[in-house]
Amino acid sequence: MPLEMIDSYPIDTIKNKDKYNLIKKYGLTQFDSGTYTIPRQKIIITDKTFLTDSLKVEVNTIVVDTTKQGLYDIKPIIEVKEIGSDWWKYLLYTLLALAIIGGLLYWFIWRKKPLTEAEQIALLPPYDRAKLALKKLDEAHYLENEAIKDYYSELTFIIRKYLDEKVYDRALESTTDELISRLNLLKEGNQIDISKEDIRNLESILKRADLVKFAKSAPDIELAKLDRNTIDIEIDHVKKALPEPSEEEKLLDAKYKEALERKAKRKKIILTVAICVFLLLATITGFSIKYGFSYVKDTIIGHDTKELLEGEWVTSEYGFPPITISTPEVLKRFEVTIPDDYQGKMKLTTFGFEKIGQFTLLVSTSTLAQAQDSLDINNAIEGNLKTLESQGARNILTQNDKFSTPNGADGVKTSGTMQYPLPGTQNFIDGKYVLLSFVANNQIIQQVTIAWRQNDVYADDMVERILNSVELKKAEE
Repeated sequence: MPLEMIDSYPIDTIKNKDKYNLIKKYGLTQFDSGTYTIPRQKIIITDKTFLTDSLKVEVNTIVVDTTKQGLYDIKPIIEVKEIGSDWWKYLLYTLLALAIIGGLLYWFIWRKKPLTEAEQIALLPPYDRAKLALKKLDEAHYLENEAIKDYYSELTFIIRKYLDEKVYDRALESTTDELISRLNLLKEGNQIDISKEDIRNLESILKRADLVKFAKSAPDIELAKLDRNTIDIEIDHVKKALPEPSEEEKLLDAKYKEALERKAKRKKIILTVAICVFLLLATITGFSIKYGFSYVKDTIIGHDTKELLEGEWVTSEYGFPPITISTPEVLKRFEVTIPDDYQGKMKLTTFGFEKIGQFTLLVSTSTLAQAQDSLDINNAIEGNLKTLESQGARNILTQNDKFSTPNGADGVKTSGTMQYPLPGTQNFIDGKYVLLSFVANNQIIQQVTIAWRQNDVYADDMVERILNSVELKKAEE
């Protein structure tokens, strides 16, 4: 002051015979013309302190040739829109990722896919499926290739499958004799209206097929074709012989189909949820590996001091002489009761903000009514610690260190640990605190008090950022 420093250049070292010259340069600026004095500057070399000479600086106005450079009025203040954050980009990326995942889930799981030929055949009624199987048997050209065994295997499977679904549910695993015996029992019990001749035809073809498959018999191809046509006819006869399904059977069949649809839908839901949970866990695991699990957990669930640390910070001046400090929120004026011993002797101005049970920040300026020959800063520190005790803090441990602000103001940093009560409960919290104390002159003491929970990494970062931002100005400035 009164010039503003715009840059601080690295120290330049020049060897001069058996000595070294250390040259430190600063860039200064001043927009108002006039004569200014740069006060003496303090230089600390090891434990010794030196002072430079003061410098007189004249700032002249710039001569403007109005014939070449016109003069214009000062432009009025215009409103500038605040530049927003990039939150919308992250929202856009999130929506895009969700859209891609949703599209993939729809395409591979929920989309109604076209049925394959096998699926379409499986949905046909048993009678139509048997007729279609006979048609495909003709297209297989087994007889042209003299594959009699394969031909009869397919042919008997068709009729057994049809009987298994419509007449006797063990037709596929029964022997020929067992199957024919069962058909005769069903006929005698009037459960199926099939003729004796139909049963004999089926028995003849099934036994011939057994001879082909197990005894290597080789019937004539024309006989094989005749057996195929007989099976075709017998399928029609069996269909006619079957009683019409009752309304109860139709209802049971409809309920069965509904149950199958519900089962398929439930399977899709379970698969979708499983995929979403897997993607969520994979995402959390990936971010946890990169940023740490605690950071990810606090980001998802929320954490008071993390939100303060990553929010919009404010740099402002408080009190007189002003204390410049950066804080996560604007500090508000607090009305603090002055102890009886100091009533009428001192004026106290306090600004601060508090996140109950998490973080407290106070900036106070104490101005004595009369100047003192010398102010003992230790008394101010002791008084602040007693205030903490009166508010319920206990087990306070202290450590005093020298502290200097970036603009060269010297003070005392008192730090340590304590236990303070959690408001509204009987519980105590392990906490930490920092107290900065400065003597502005023989009449003013300035203090910055910060208290926060132990093991809170976000609060630790906040405190470091706040301490690095503290600057003081002298009362005459």
